[in-house]
Amino acid sequence: MAKGYWVAHVDVDDMETYKQYIAANAAPFAEYGARFLTRGGEYQVMEGSVRKRTVVIEFDSYETALACYNSPGYQAAMALRTPVSTGDMVIVKGYDG
Repeated sequence: MAKGYWVAHVDVDDMETYKQYIAANAAPFAEYGARFLTRGGEYQVMEGSVRKRTVVIEFDSYETALACYNSPGYQAAMALRTPVSTGDMVIVKGYDG
C-alpha cells in the first residue's frame, strides 16, 4: 500500500500564535500516525519560488493522510493557523512501484 504525504509551503505572519496551531495539531497527528520528514528546516531554492517554511508529513497510507486532514481535531487546529499564515498544501499518494 502506498504511503500518503502532506507537502506544505507556508509563510507565517505571527509565530507566537502559530505555535498554538503546532500544539493543537499534535493530537490528531498522533492519532493518525503522522511522521514529520521535514518541518521548516534549512533549504535552498533551486528552481521557482517557495514560501518560507516547507513541511513534509508521512502517513501509512494516502487514505490515512486524507482522513487526518478531514478529522475534527485537525480542522480545529487549522482554524488557529489560517488567520496567521498563508500556505499551499497538497496531499499526495506515494509511489508504490
